[in-house]
Amino acid sequence: MGGDIPALRRGLRVLDLLAQRPHPVPAALIARELDLPRSSTYQLLGELRAAGYVTYLAAERKYGLGLAAFELGAAYRRGDPLERVAAPLLRGLVDTVGGTGHLGILHGNESLYLIEQRPARPQTLVTDVGVRLPAHLTATGRAMLARLEPTHVRALFPGPAAFPMRTARGPRDLRHLRRLLKTERERGWAVEDGYVTAGFATVAAPVFDHGSRPIAAIGVTIRHHCPDPGRDPRQSSDEPAECGRIWSELAVPVRATAAALTATLGGRPPIPTGRPRRIT
Repeated sequence: MGGDIPALRRGLRVLDLLAQRPHPVPAALIARELDLPRSSTYQLLGELRAAGYVTYLAAERKYGLGLAAFELGAAYRRGDPLERVAAPLLRGLVDTVGGTGHLGILHGNESLYLIEQRPARPQTLVTDVGVRLPAHLTATGRAMLARLEPTHVRALFPGPAAFPMRTARGPRDLRHLRRLLKTERERGWAVEDGYVTAGFATVAAPVFDHGSRPIAAIGVTIRHHCPDPGRDPRQSSDEPAECGRIWSELAVPVRATAAALTATLGGRPPIPTGRPRRIT
């Protein structure tokens, strides 16, 4: 029994590596990345293939995830684990800070809301479960976009038609969006004030999976309006100093809730590099 545990752990590491790769990979790469003997690697791959968790592409001599892994993921999604785990954490956040709490995911270049938790005195908002809004305008959307690869962001926003506006505020083009994402990536949270609905603002933070990828975002919406700085919204995202303090204070419990959800899901936040990546 005891000898089976290390083998199980190595097998799980193989599956974890394959899950993080966008394409099938050769056995030699698996052995090198996981620091395993090649003989052990082939033995593990053979067992995982027999169980259906790994498939072998003979023409390419590469390995990828098998049907059993897909079925396991589908069963996980059917259980709505993200919503089930997030709901009590989000409820605690709303009870602590007030406002309306959200759990959102990216659906293309839109934010899709999975949960909405309302305070004792509900606010009238356009957000609700199942509602989709332009991700470049929402704080939950940009909290996730800020953690995507630059090429991914560019593909989601290829031209002017990808930047619909709801108010006079918010990024109108990729150049402005890049600046916002750079700032929000560096500080670890996103904010929008009047981008979605005039008179309301939202602060949001990302939730990560086991591969440090953004899978969701936690946000809180409050009734608030910062004075317009009087500049072209395409050229500046500056806000009055008092607004910056409000957002920073609200970001503390929002980030803590997002971190708690990440940990509960077995996720890992990205490791700080010391130099923020430039989004181009």
